[in-house]
This record gives sequence, structure tokens and C-alpha cells, in this order.
Amino acid sequence: MNLFDFKSAAALTIFALTYAALAAGRLPYFKVDRPGAAMIGAVAMLICGALSRHQALLAIDFSTIALLFGMMIVVAYLRLCGAFAWLARRVLARRMSAFALLGLTIALSGTLAAFFINDVVCLVLTPIVIDAAVESGVSPIPLLLGLVTASNIGSAATVTGNPQNMIVANFARLSYAKFAFYLTPAAIVGLFAAFAVIALVYRTQLGYRSAVSQTGERAGRVRVCKALALKTGVASCAAIGGFTLGFPTSVVALSAAAALLLVGHLRPERVYQAVDWPLLLMFVGLFVVVAGAEHTGFLNNLARLVGVERLASPLVLAALITVLSNVVSNVPAVLLFKPLFHLLGSPTYAGLLLASVSTYAGNLTVMGSIANLIVIESARRRGVRIGFFEYLRVGAPIALLTTAIDLAWLSLFH
Repeated sequence: MNLFDFKSAAALTIFALTYAALAAGRLPYFKVDRPGAAMIGAVAMLICGALSRHQALLAIDFSTIALLFGMMIVVAYLRLCGAFAWLARRVLARRMSAFALLGLTIALSGTLAAFFINDVVCLVLTPIVIDAAVESGVSPIPLLLGLVTASNIGSAATVTGNPQNMIVANFARLSYAKFAFYLTPAAIVGLFAAFAVIALVYRTQLGYRSAVSQTGERAGRVRVCKALALKTGVASCAAIGGFTLGFPTSVVALSAAAALLLVGHLRPERVYQAVDWPLLLMFVGLFVVVAGAEHTGFLNNLARLVGVERLASPLVLAALITVLSNVVSNVPAVLLFKPLFHLLGSPTYAGLLLASVSTYAGNLTVMGSIANLIVIESARRRGVRIGFFEYLRVGAPIALLTTAIDLAWLSLFH
């Protein structure tokens, strides 16, 4: 075997093992999670010579990393100043019918997730939704399912809704305004679809009031720093305005983050603790791992073997994205298509399809999205348990229905 063959074989082995670890959620026999597996894979690509250091640096999409990091800083300030929690309490604190509470939960979650990272929205709103359910005398389970499915659906509307949108928007050259123009209508219809499914499945539990058992403690009183909330609100609105006007999204996000670090008057370590460093680490590692596999030509050859025409078919592509998103998670799934993107036909259509379907696929199973796990684990600590099949009976129909709506809507522009 010559040196070239060895490098190619090593790169493909590393690529396969890395994605197997991502699918398993950990590296067997080692205490290594998904971000760790991605970073180990990236280092292995350098050691085996599949990529040079210069090629590895070029493989990292620093615009995506910068956009995600900047938005994490902005969202951290929104959390720390109490703005998210205050808004949720104001909307959900009133006593109302269970169906109205479900509708407001879905509307609030979907709207916030459209502009800010959906994982954070779920983290902040879960305890508040449980409190609202207890105070209204209804079961918190349908409300929590509404919260998480709506956060996934709403996050499909804009580039800043979730990490996979940011990745696809960068390599597909989709502006913030174009992305929102094409995908927001389907996301809005998707929120109504989520309400209809959950209201139908849980119509008996939502139809009457009852005492709801809760073993956890009630969430504490929301404290809002008004001065910081005002500064953060101005920075957030300025960032959204900059995105819409077409300024580089990474520069806008970093500018908003830098402004808040300058005038926010919070200890920097409190802000940095709210940043999802493992996710950023996973991004960096996966960019290098996928680039190593791309250099072998294997992904292009595989696509041609399967058939470019089949892969470019909207239904086939959507089905493949949905399966991959629930096996290896949606961020690694969309990264797989980066080397193949030029084979998928119209860049705008293919980019919109990749971003939206990978997001809607997150509602299919408990493992489809990090937001799902955040809500289920946070609820468990408050004494509310949502099992795999409990989630599946609303998650699966919502995922399939919203994907169908999305495909039908995008077909009008294809």
C-alpha cells in the first residue's frame, strides 16, 4: 500500500469512527462525549497526515464559530439580566384555560427560538412552564412538549435560531433576510400544526383542571436588572437589524457581544460560564474531520455511486437528512452535506432544505435535538417525567407534518 492509500484509508477510518462515536453519544470504554470525540478525530487527521496544519485551519469555518460565539454571549446577557424569565412569567402567569396556556407556551417558545438559540430558550422556560401548569391545575407534560417542539420549529425560521442553520447559511451563502423570507411562513404554520397535534393527543388532560403533583421546588422569584436588560435589549435589536440589513452576520454578532462586554458591568467569568464551549469544540473538530474525509474524494464518489439525481430529489434528501439527524444529531448531519453541496442542484433551495428539514427532524425522537434532552432532564429534576414513547406519540407526527409543510412550501420556489 503506498503512502497516498494509507492516508486515505486512515482518514476514512477516523471519519467512520468519529461519526460512530457521535451516533453512540460517547466513545466506548472511555469517558469521552461527542465534543471530545470530534476533537480526537481532528487531531487524528493531523497525525495520520490526511490534512496539513494549514489545511486544517482552512477547514474551520471561523465565520460560523464567530456567529455562534457572539450569539451565545448576547443570549447569556439576556439570561443573566432576567429578561427571558421575566417575559415568560408575564405571559404565562395568568390563570387561563389549559388550551390557552398551551397556545401561549408554543407562541412564546417559537418566537424566542426564532431569534435566539433554541437550547437556551428551553433551559430558561422549562421551570416557568412547570410552575404555570401547577398554578393553573393542569398537567405540565403537554405544555412541556409544546415548549420543546415549538422551540425546534421556531428556530427553523432564521439563521440565528440554531447552530445547524448557521452552518448551512454560511456554506450556502444565504443571507439572514433571504433565509427568514423563505422559511418563516412554514415555521409559523408548523407552530399551529404542533398545537393541533398536542391538543388532540392530550385533549382529555387539557380539558379539565386537576391538582398536579410536583415533587420539586417551585422556581424562585424572577429578579430583573433593568439597566442591564435595557442595554441587552438594545444590543439584541441592533444585532437583528444588522442581520436583516445584510451586514456580515459574524461581525454583527461579535459587535453586539463586544458592546455588552464593554457596558454590561457583569463579571466576565459569569458570562463565559454561560457559553456552550463543548458545542464550539465539537464544531471545530467536525470541520476538520469532514475536511479530512473530503480530501480522499470518498464522499463525492459515494454520492455519484448512489446517484446524484436521487440525492438531489427533495423527498430522498429530506428522508436522508431526517434519518441522519436522529442518528448522529443535526449538526454533524448537515456538515456531512457540505462537501456534497455542489451536487444538490440550486444552492438556495438545497441550503434551505438542509437547514429546515434537519431542524424539524429534531422533533422526531427524544434524541433528535439537544433541546429535547434539556427539557426532559430539567423536568425530571422538578418531578415531571417524560418517557421515550410519551414524547414519540407527539414528536413523530409533528416532525413528519412540519417536514411535509416545509417541503410543500419550498416546492413553490423550486
